Parts: sequence; structure tokens; C-alpha cells
Amino acid sequence: MAQWQELLRLDFALQSSVSQLYEGKFPREIRHWLSACIESQDWDSAAVDESKAVMCLHALLKHSEEQWNILLKGKILLQGPDFLWMNNYLLMHFQNEPLKMAMILSECLKEERKILASANSTEGCSNPGMQLKWKELDNQITDLKQRVLEVKKQTKILESLNEKLDFIQKTWPSKVEQNTGLAQSRAVVEQECVKQTAIIHQRKQFVLEQLVSILNQTSKIEETLLEEELPEWKRRNQLACIGCPTDTSLELLQNWFTNVAEVLLRVRELLQKLQEQSNTYSNNDTSSFSASVAEIEKFTLLLITRLIENALVVERQPFMQNLTPRPLILKLGVRFTVTVRFLANLPDFKFLLKVKPGFSRDVEEPNTTNGSRLFEFTRDDSKVLDVDTPGGGLMAEFAHMSLKEKKSKSKGTNESYLGVTEDLHIIRFETVLHHNGQTYNINTTSLPVVVITSSSQVPSAWASIMWWNMLCTSKSMNLSLFLEPPPLSWQHLSQLLSWQFLSVAQRGLDEDQLSMLKEKLVDNPDDLVHWGKFSKNESAWIWIDAILSLIKKHLADLWRDGHIMGFVSRRRTKLLLQGKPNGTFLIRFSESVKNGAITFSWVDSSTGEAHVHSVEPYTRQELSLLSLPHVITRYSLTARGKTSNPLIYLYPDIPKDQVFGKYSKESEPGAPKINMKEYVQRILTVTSDETTPPPSPPNGMSDMDFDIPNLDAGQEEILNDLLGISESDAVFFPYGGIPYMDMFMS
Repeated sequence: MAQWQELLRLDFALQSSVSQLYEGKFPREIRHWLSACIESQDWDSAAVDESKAVMCLHALLKHSEEQWNILLKGKILLQGPDFLWMNNYLLMHFQNEPLKMAMILSECLKEERKILASANSTEGCSNPGMQLKWKELDNQITDLKQRVLEVKKQTKILESLNEKLDFIQKTWPSKVEQNTGLAQSRAVVEQECVKQTAIIHQRKQFVLEQLVSILNQTSKIEETLLEEELPEWKRRNQLACIGCPTDTSLELLQNWFTNVAEVLLRVRELLQKLQEQSNTYSNNDTSSFSASVAEIEKFTLLLITRLIENALVVERQPFMQNLTPRPLILKLGVRFTVTVRFLANLPDFKFLLKVKPGFSRDVEEPNTTNGSRLFEFTRDDSKVLDVDTPGGGLMAEFAHMSLKEKKSKSKGTNESYLGVTEDLHIIRFETVLHHNGQTYNINTTSLPVVVITSSSQVPSAWASIMWWNMLCTSKSMNLSLFLEPPPLSWQHLSQLLSWQFLSVAQRGLDEDQLSMLKEKLVDNPDDLVHWGKFSKNESAWIWIDAILSLIKKHLADLWRDGHIMGFVSRRRTKLLLQGKPNGTFLIRFSESVKNGAITFSWVDSSTGEAHVHSVEPYTRQELSLLSLPHVITRYSLTARGKTSNPLIYLYPDIPKDQVFGKYSKESEPGAPKINMKEYVQRILTVTSDETTPPPSPPNGMSDMDFDIPNLDAGQEEILNDLLGISESDAVFFPYGGIPYMDMFMS
């Protein structure tokens, strides 16, 4: 089934998440009506190749034009979608920026797949239970709103009864003076007044009882929101930051907060209305009634305050633009973005909330600031929460924040007890709401961030972010965790590692792959992994992170489609290939190259005895010149004077061309072909002699993905951040653009 069609079958909350992906970036209508054409294009490749981006744009334009012509021929122009508008929109916004559209759609399609994966992973017993729980909560809140309307009607009836009684009491004496014959009816009138007073008293008590009942029910719902639903969303938001495919949509939570806040505000208005009636129409029970109203209003204000002061959340945690998949890592002087939202989205609160961010280690742990680095924002940045989404959410995006180090006045106090990548801080957001005579002090915090000074610290910083978020919750904000870091169970760590691969290329780790990693990481019977084992010195994480980078930049399609076995040891490789037909091979990650490399191993049984050979691993630099499918399909081995490709079947028994043919055609290396008859045509290829692997590039070859002439790495990053250039916009030109493995083939 097409991806978009699968998304249309999801529940409301997940569909809302999909809708959010396109807000302010790309019209959802175009995604819907041109879905088949959009999903048939390779947006990942187009996002880094302008010529491919142009081709994809032309394909969309052509498809929309064809659909428009179909409507014209069928004379059903008014019944169908406006394909002409779609065509004009694409031309207006992306004709001069096709790469921008390709990057948007590449990212959105990836996020769509994550949402689908999340939906699939939650199918079964948990998801129906959660849906049932949410539906029950919806029903309870709907019932609350209906009850408030009924009490409002009763209050109006009460006001009419008071007006009637007041009219009789004030006009009766004058009527008697005008007509003395009415004096004999005095007893009847007094009896009627007593009767009306009793009815009013009963209705007052009934209304108060109903309001107390409503508040008790609201209190339980509020407790569910603040003690269950909000913490559960915060935990999902937290896990999503470290790669977990989970739903972080705020629509349901915002709807609940908004409705409960509205109920409480209406209850307070009704109480004030009742008090006004009591003051206007004096009765014998005025003092006791006023005391009851005051007590109920006090309880109402308590509920309103508790709800409103917890309604501010960090919707999207701090992230740098060139490090989007890894939030909560901030670099000094580099711009980052964070989004906050106020969940009680009532018209009463619009333009009243001005949020100010502040940077601190943690005000709740004042003693921990000793020895920790101190930072501050490079500019003051306060924002008024505004309606900035189709759903009308009260939110603000702080899109141009950056940090500078704050110099300490006292000598030595800025020397941290922790390493740079283990030193945790938070960003606090504060605002004050003045409404209906009350003042509410509202604040929230981000998850802990790590502030780095060099891009080389990113892998270690991400290890800290992952470790903390798996062990802690936003309630237990332990920023001193790494003074004595507790171990992580293999069950949790294996899940965490699988999420990293899932977020990079839509495929997690299977049991066999995790088994190999467990051998590297777990060395105790309790299946615990200690922080030092995972992150220090020649850590396993640095090796795994380098492989993630390798997959993201060069192997995403092959990994996603399951053609790379990846984490398999040399010993297991031999066991798997022994007994397989000659030429059977598998693709695995190198264990010896810490910066990330990939190799393939094959079985050779041509001499009667099976031997398993492995080619020298291919690094990022080599894969930037030759794609792995190209290497595998054109690899040649010269042995005993004969040259052949020893790779025939991908493990277990799939013909090589059946797997790699399409990738090879899509990734032919080299510069654009020029028709020059005087030259012999050439291709890039790779060979080995007597199972000797191809030469590696010089040891001094840089790991940089792109190079801007005359700028060092730090200057280049500052320029890219200032101009909004992301990592995917960069172009890689090794050796000044000259492919080192270029060979002439006639």
C-alpha cells in the first residue's frame, strides 16, 4: 500500500503529527493529491544533488499538469482539486530552489515512515488500551462541559426567581397605597414571598452542590492530566529525542488542558455571578451563602492555578540546525532553536503570555554549580506566545538563540569536576499571566543539554544525552548523574542502539546484530553496561557512531532494505559462509577501523576446499568516490592470471545483480559525461590481486565532508550557521576534485 494511504488510516493523534510535518514548509494538499508521484521520486538523492532535484520538480509539474488536463477533458473542473494552483505554487516557491523542496520532502517522508513505524510498533494490547483510556477522558471532559451548561441555566433561572421576588417585595407596598382593598390580600402575598424565598434557597443549594460536584470531577481529571498524561507525553518527547519512534503530538493534550481550563474559568464566573445575585437580592442566608461561595471559589482558584502553572511545555527540545537528528547538543556561538507551547489555548490568554528564556545548570540543585561551567545567551530573546499553527496553538519558536561562556569573577570556580560532554545544563522558560484579578507564575525547562566547544565532541556528547535520557525522567532532573553514573541494563541499551539505526535509515537492529554488540559491551552476568565501558577511551560507542555516520551518508538504502548484515564477527562470518555455494558473500562492518568502514567477505571453494576472504574495508573517503553497489557489481579479483568478480550470491542465496542492479544504475560515479570523441571512455573501478585488497587512501586524508577554500573548519562552521547552510547542502571534493581511484578502461 502507498505510504500516504497508510497514513490516512491512522488515528487522529498520529494524523495530527503528520500534518505538523508540513506546517509552514510544504502544502499538505499537494502532498495528498500528488502522493503517488511524490513517493515515486528519490528525494534522498535529490536533496544532495541539484540536477536530481530539478528532475524531481519537473516530474511533479508534469504530473500536476496531466491531472489538470484530465479534469478539463472530463469537464469536472469544479469537482476536482486545483492542480493549476499546485503547479503555480511549485513554480513560485521552488523553481529557483529545487534543492530546498527536495530536502523538505526527503525529511518529511522519513518522518512519515517513523510515524508509521511507531503506529505499527504500538499495535496490539497497549495501543487499544491507550485509545480506550483517551476516549474515556474525552467523554469525561465532554460531560463536564455539559454539566457546566446546565448549571449556567440554573443560575439564570435563579436570577429570574430573585428578580420576581424582589419585584413583589418592592412594588407591593405602593400597590396597597394605591388600592386599599388589596390590604386584605397581605397574607397571601407574604405566603407567596416565603414560598419564593424557600425555592430560591433550595435552588442556591442545588447550584452550589452541582458546582462542588463539577469541581470534584474536574480535580480528578486534572490529576490524571498532570500526574499521568502530561508526564507520559514528556517521557515520549524525551525518548523521541534519542531516536524512539513514538507519537509526540500535542493536539490531544492541548485539547484536554484547554477544555478543563475553560470549565474552571466558567465555574469561577458562575460563582461570581451567584455572589452578585446574593449581594443584589438580600436574603436571610446571605452571610452563610457568601461563605460557601468563597470556600468553593478558593478551591476553584487552586485548580485553575495548578493547571495553568503546568500548562507551559517545551514542544521541541533545543537543537542546532546542522545537527537536527541529535537535539540537546549545543555549541558555543552556534545558533540553535527551541519551541514552547502553552496548552491551555483559550482566547482569554492570547497575547498575554510573554516568555523569557534563561540559562542555568539547575536552580533546584544550587550546590552543583560549583565547578561547573557557566553560560549565558548572546542576546536577550523574549517572545509573546501567538497563534502560529492551523490548530491555533499558543506557541513561540526561539529560532536564533546562541550561547557564550560566562566568565567567573572568582578564580578557579569555573573548572568543572566533569568533562565537557558530561556537564549538563537546562534552559528555563518563564512567564507571568495576569488574568481576572489573579497572577500566575508559569515556568518550564528543557531537558538537559550539553554545551560543546568543538564538533569533534558531538559523539561523546550524544552518548551522554542518550545515557541520561534512558535513566532519568524530566521529574527526576539529576544533572549530577555523571559524577557517579549508574549502569544501563543491556535490555535498555540494546533498544537505544536499535533506535539510532532506525532513525538514520528506517531499519533497527535485529537479534543477531545486537548479539554481536552485546559481546563487545557486556562483560558481567547481570547484563549491565557501565558508562566507562560504553563511552571512555577506545569506546564501542565511538565505533558504532562512526558506522551510523557511514550509513547515513553512503549506505542508507542498502541498510534500509536489509542487504547489509552489518554487525557480524569474523568468526561468525566464517561459520555462515562455510558450506555455502562458491561466490556467496555478505556485507559487514569492519571491527578494526574505528572511524567506520565496511567490507564484504566471500567464500571461495573453487579449489575444492572452502576459504573465506575479506576485502580491505572501504572508508567514508572511498565511498564518497565509489558507491558500495558500484564496488560490488564491478569488483574484480586477479588470481592465477585470471580476472573475475568473485561475488555471485548475496547471503544466503540471492543473485547479486537481482539485489544491486538498481542501486548501481542510480549511483554511477564520476563527473557528468561529455561527448568527446577523441578520448577513450573511462569508468571508476576497483581490483584486487591474489585476494589483496585495493589500496586505501593516504593516511592524511581528511574526514571532512566538504571544504570551503581558504576557511578552516571553525570558520566554515560559523559561516554555514550564519547563512543557514545545513550539512546536507555541502559538497565533497577530495583531493581538489580528482578521484584517486580513477582508472582508464577501454
